[in-house]
Amino acid sequence: SNKSPLLLEMNPINKQIPVLIHNGKPVCESLIIVQYIDEVWNDKSPLLPSDPYQRAQARFWADFVDKKVYGAARKVWSTKGEEQEAGKKEFLEILKTLEVELGDKPYFGGETFGYVDLSLITFYSWFHAYEVFGNINIEAECPKIIT
Repeated sequence: SNKSPLLLEMNPINKQIPVLIHNGKPVCESLIIVQYIDEVWNDKSPLLPSDPYQRAQARFWADFVDKKVYGAARKVWSTKGEEQEAGKKEFLEILKTLEVELGDKPYFGGETFGYVDLSLITFYSWFHAYEVFGNINIEAECPKIIT
Protein backbone atom coordinates (compact mmCIF):
# COMPACT_ATOMS: atom_id res chain seq x y z
CA SER A 1 0.00 0.00 0.00
CA ASN A 2 1.17 3.53 -0.73
CA LYS A 3 -0.74 4.99 2.22
CA SER A 4 1.24 6.59 4.98
CA PRO A 5 1.29 5.10 8.47
CA LEU A 6 -0.12 8.39 9.79
CA LEU A 7 -3.11 8.20 7.43
CA LEU A 8 -3.77 4.58 8.37
CA GLU A 9 -3.56 5.50 12.05
CA MET A 10 -5.77 8.59 11.77
CA ASN A 11 -8.39 7.15 9.39
CA PRO A 12 -8.28 3.36 9.87
CA ILE A 13 -11.84 2.86 8.60
CA ASN A 14 -11.79 4.58 5.20
CA LYS A 15 -8.00 4.86 4.86
CA GLN A 16 -8.32 8.00 2.76
CA ILE A 17 -7.86 11.73 2.88
CA PRO A 18 -8.94 14.26 3.92
CA VAL A 19 -8.19 14.01 7.61
CA LEU A 20 -7.95 17.04 9.88
CA ILE A 21 -5.84 16.45 12.98
CA HIS A 22 -6.79 18.97 15.66
CA ASN A 23 -5.34 18.73 19.15
CA GLY A 24 -4.03 15.27 18.23
CA LYS A 25 -7.47 13.94 17.31
CA PRO A 26 -8.51 13.02 13.76
CA VAL A 27 -11.64 14.29 12.04
CA CYS A 28 -12.32 12.52 8.74
CA GLU A 29 -14.28 13.26 5.55
CA SER A 30 -14.65 16.64 3.87
CA LEU A 31 -18.12 17.74 4.94
CA ILE A 32 -17.63 16.46 8.48
CA ILE A 33 -14.35 18.39 8.70
CA VAL A 34 -16.08 21.57 7.53
CA GLN A 35 -18.84 21.10 10.12
CA TYR A 36 -16.20 20.53 12.80
CA ILE A 37 -14.31 23.69 11.80
CA ASP A 38 -17.58 25.63 11.84
CA GLU A 39 -18.40 24.37 15.33
CA VAL A 40 -14.93 24.97 16.78
CA TRP A 41 -14.33 28.40 15.22
CA ASN A 42 -17.87 29.63 14.47
CA ASP A 43 -17.32 32.90 16.29
CA LYS A 44 -15.08 34.01 13.40
CA SER A 45 -17.28 33.55 10.33
CA PRO A 46 -19.93 30.82 10.65
CA LEU A 47 -20.51 28.64 7.59
CA LEU A 48 -23.77 27.10 8.81
CA PRO A 49 -26.82 29.18 9.72
CA SER A 50 -27.77 29.51 13.39
CA ASP A 51 -31.42 28.64 12.70
CA PRO A 52 -31.87 24.84 13.07
CA TYR A 53 -34.13 24.51 10.01
CA GLN A 54 -31.83 26.57 7.79
CA ARG A 55 -28.86 24.60 9.12
CA ALA A 56 -30.62 21.32 8.24
CA GLN A 57 -31.35 22.64 4.75
CA ALA A 58 -27.70 23.64 4.25
CA ARG A 59 -26.61 20.16 5.34
CA PHE A 60 -29.13 18.59 2.96
CA TRP A 61 -27.85 20.56 -0.04
CA ALA A 62 -24.19 20.03 0.82
CA ASP A 63 -24.91 16.30 1.09
CA PHE A 64 -26.67 16.48 -2.29
CA VAL A 65 -23.56 18.07 -3.81
CA ASP A 66 -21.29 15.53 -2.12
CA LYS A 67 -23.31 12.51 -3.26
CA LYS A 68 -24.41 13.60 -6.73
CA VAL A 69 -21.96 15.96 -8.42
CA TYR A 70 -18.79 13.85 -8.41
CA GLY A 71 -20.40 10.71 -9.81
CA ALA A 72 -22.04 12.54 -12.68
CA ALA A 73 -19.00 14.73 -13.38
CA ARG A 74 -16.75 11.67 -13.43
CA LYS A 75 -18.85 10.21 -16.24
CA VAL A 76 -18.32 13.42 -18.21
CA TRP A 77 -14.53 13.19 -18.19
CA SER A 78 -13.89 9.46 -17.91
CA THR A 79 -16.31 7.88 -20.40
CA LYS A 80 -17.22 8.10 -24.06
CA GLY A 81 -20.27 7.64 -26.24
CA GLU A 82 -23.67 6.90 -24.72
CA GLU A 83 -22.34 6.64 -21.18
CA GLN A 84 -20.74 10.08 -21.47
CA GLU A 85 -23.93 11.55 -22.96
CA ALA A 86 -25.92 10.14 -20.03
CA GLY A 87 -23.32 11.57 -17.63
CA LYS A 88 -23.51 15.01 -19.25
CA LYS A 89 -27.30 15.00 -18.99
CA GLU A 90 -27.17 13.89 -15.35
CA PHE A 91 -24.46 16.44 -14.50
CA LEU A 92 -26.37 19.34 -16.05
CA GLU A 93 -29.63 18.24 -14.36
CA ILE A 94 -27.86 18.27 -11.00
CA LEU A 95 -26.47 21.75 -11.66
CA LYS A 96 -29.91 22.97 -12.75
CA THR A 97 -31.40 21.58 -9.53
CA LEU A 98 -28.77 23.51 -7.58
CA GLU A 99 -29.45 26.60 -9.66
CA VAL A 100 -33.15 26.47 -8.70
CA GLU A 101 -32.16 26.22 -5.03
CA LEU A 102 -29.75 29.15 -5.44
CA GLY A 103 -32.48 31.28 -6.98
CA ASP A 104 -31.59 34.97 -7.13
CA LYS A 105 -29.38 34.87 -4.03
CA PRO A 106 -25.65 35.54 -4.41
CA TYR A 107 -24.90 32.49 -2.23
CA PHE A 108 -26.88 29.41 -1.25
CA GLY A 109 -27.24 30.74 2.29
CA GLY A 110 -28.30 34.20 1.16
CA GLU A 111 -25.93 37.15 1.37
CA THR A 112 -22.90 35.34 2.77
CA PHE A 113 -20.69 32.52 1.53
CA GLY A 114 -21.49 29.37 3.47
CA TYR A 115 -21.49 25.61 3.83
CA VAL A 116 -23.24 24.70 0.56
CA ASP A 117 -21.08 27.11 -1.43
CA LEU A 118 -17.98 25.54 0.09
CA SER A 119 -19.18 22.03 -0.77
CA LEU A 120 -19.59 23.03 -4.43
CA ILE A 121 -16.39 25.04 -4.84
CA THR A 122 -14.14 22.00 -5.28
CA PHE A 123 -16.22 20.93 -8.27
CA TYR A 124 -16.53 24.48 -9.58
CA SER A 125 -12.77 24.64 -10.01
CA TRP A 126 -13.05 21.71 -12.46
CA PHE A 127 -15.90 23.13 -14.56
CA HIS A 128 -13.59 24.10 -17.42
CA ALA A 129 -12.25 20.54 -17.61
CA TYR A 130 -15.80 19.14 -17.64
CA GLU A 131 -16.65 21.55 -20.46
CA VAL A 132 -13.62 20.48 -22.51
CA PHE A 133 -14.01 16.73 -21.95
CA GLY A 134 -17.77 16.76 -22.31
CA ASN A 135 -18.09 19.41 -25.00
CA ILE A 136 -20.64 21.28 -22.88
CA ASN A 137 -21.12 24.93 -21.96
CA ILE A 138 -21.98 25.09 -18.28
CA GLU A 139 -22.38 28.87 -18.34
CA ALA A 140 -24.95 28.65 -21.14
CA GLU A 141 -26.83 25.83 -19.38
CA CYS A 142 -26.57 27.08 -15.79
CA PRO A 143 -25.53 30.76 -15.74
CA LYS A 144 -26.41 31.36 -12.07
CA ILE A 145 -24.07 28.60 -10.91
CA ILE A 146 -21.18 30.20 -12.81
CA THR A 147 -21.67 33.71 -11.47
